[in-house]
Amino acid sequence: MNALLKYNTRADAVNSLVCVGLDTEVSQIPAEFQGSDTPQFSFNRWIIEQTHPYVAAYKLNTAFYEYRAEVGWRELRQTIDYLREHHPDILTICDAKRGDISSTNSAYAGAIFDELGFDAVTLHPYVGREGLQPFLDRADRACIILCRTSNPGASELQTLLVGDKALWQVVAEKVAGEWNQNGNCMLVMGATYPAEIEQARRIVGDMTLLVPGVGAQGGDVEAVVRGGINATGKGLIINASRGILRSPQPDEAARLLRESINACRF
Repeated sequence: MNALLKYNTRADAVNSLVCVGLDTEVSQIPAEFQGSDTPQFSFNRWIIEQTHPYVAAYKLNTAFYEYRAEVGWRELRQTIDYLREHHPDILTICDAKRGDISSTNSAYAGAIFDELGFDAVTLHPYVGREGLQPFLDRADRACIILCRTSNPGASELQTLLVGDKALWQVVAEKVAGEWNQNGNCMLVMGATYPAEIEQARRIVGDMTLLVPGVGAQGGDVEAVVRGGINATGKGLIINASRGILRSPQPDEAARLLRESINACRF
């Protein structure tokens, strides 16, 4: 089963397009977990068990683990191993935003897909197709290409005109028309730019979009779903991190997000 089929199967099984971002900052987790020998993993495991009935994907941003050096890397591995063992049907995304020359990307792909076992990874498009080819060649895994990101300063480059098109539109066209030969590409489209999500849907057809930025970053769920849903009623992986991780009832927060998304899907 390739990564896209895995996600779609899970989304249908639990009627959900929700992704929980395990961007776990030790300083922000409850005191009961901070005293653990493995605070990030212990907290992540609790979040997973609270939220998994409502979730189709989990996304781990590696920065929150890398800054703790070997301790953080160990807890990153413990988290992904736990997901693979206990919830193997849920898509796992490594939010590492890799992008380098092809020989370096071969090593990155081996580490992320083979050593750690993630289903998908986020990637920078700036090196072009040739640089990303080691990822693109992995037909069983998903390549999630940064396109129109949710941060306020994204327009500094992403809306620059290339002829009569914004740069992000050119990226979307390239990925959909030239890079997606294995049917394993997705795009990152920030929830804070719903009009662009609607434009991207017209450019890329039914391709799946990873959408960060709902909740704490201010993205509107209804606008995202109305503009981004594809012809199958899916095509979106809607990520929430702080709104769920910092909730006293993460299960309820995940359930309510699923309900708010589904209210706009059907």
